[in-house]
Amino acid sequence: RALARLVTEQAARTGGRFSLGLSGGSLVEMLARDLPPAAGPSAAPERWLVALCDERLVPLDHPESNTGAYQVS
Repeated sequence: RALARLVTEQAARTGGRFSLGLSGGSLVEMLARDLPPAAGPSAAPERWLVALCDERLVPLDHPESNTGAYQVS
């Protein structure tokens, strides 16, 4: 929850325009669970640039795909 709050606070400080680099692993589940409630209705995630920093060259439905994990979550 602290990480989700930090992300949304940083985004608010920048006027809603925000860049975020994500890895996979346990971060996927943590952010999928905690970020939406922390962001609240005033967040503008459509103005966020989200980049996956640890993507593997595997199909999206492969168990080791970080992109696939975020899409499922």
